[in-house]
Amino acid sequence: MKRIECVELGAEAMEALAAGELDKAGALLGVELPGFLVEERARWLWRYRLGQMASDPEGAAWCVRQLVLNEEGVAVGHGGFHGPPDENGMVEVGYAVVPEHRRQGYARATLTELLRRATEAPGVRTVRATLTPDNAASLATLAPFGFSHVGEQWDEEDGRELIYEVAVR
Repeated sequence: MKRIECVELGAEAMEALAAGELDKAGALLGVELPGFLVEERARWLWRYRLGQMASDPEGAAWCVRQLVLNEEGVAVGHGGFHGPPDENGMVEVGYAVVPEHRRQGYARATLTELLRRATEAPGVRTVRATLTPDNAASLATLAPFGFSHVGEQWDEEDGRELIYEVAVR
């Protein structure tokens, strides 16, 4: 399995990324960042998570994304949770790998780290992942972790999504 390091993207770095200020965000984090982190879809995510953090300061820690660095200190993606645990103890994970670093084990390493964090958090009982039906790479990433298909949903951004969950308690 790939070794990774996760670095918290604090609000200031996320604000810079949301504004498309890649160099500023990189300086704040002390690492050179790929343009993937300021593409429109990523910028939408940074703005969305910043809004969540502002509206729910107590749950903000669950919305902060982690920059994923490989063994050489190169940013290969990001990951985190969609928000704090719900009333049933469920958290949803999300992660993305920079295109030139895909199919090298970084998504699996990121998911391993997110599951570890969820397992260590009091009150979390279930981890959810949602993905589009044509996302074979994500299906393959989830498979070794024991995720089960539990349903479907409609997402305004992505359309039809499959819902997978795994118990962590």
